[in-house]
Amino acid sequence: MASTPPPSGSYEPQEQDRSVGELLSVVTADLQVLFRQEIELAKAEIKEEATKAGKAAGMYGGAGFAGYMVLLFLSLALLLGLSNVMDGGWAALIVTALWAVVAAVLYRKGRTEAHAVSPKPERTVETLKENAQWARHPTE
Repeated sequence: MASTPPPSGSYEPQEQDRSVGELLSVVTADLQVLFRQEIELAKAEIKEEATKAGKAAGMYGGAGFAGYMVLLFLSLALLLGLSNVMDGGWAALIVTALWAVVAAVLYRKGRTEAHAVSPKPERTVETLKENAQWARHPTE
């Protein structure tokens, strides 16, 4: 009684399928970890940029307040200048000029901060590009 051997190669594909399945499982797990890390990086970058935007908004707020003070003291200067032709008005004009300088400095600083804000998470985009490159050519 000779039994017929199983067709050649019928046992090996199952082992190969199993090892391919294990490899796919490992790759999937790695991709999940990578995806989570990229999300965390994006969150950190967005938080950093939001902080910069908040500082810039504070500078604009300071410039707005200083501008208000300029109008207040300019009004007082005009009032005192008209009522006391010389003494009190000139003092108020000096204070107004100082507030104008403060407003200009705060505005310039706020403008500089606002231009430094990037709405796009640059590092995350770069690492995603690297990951995509690696996924296309993992042996390089």
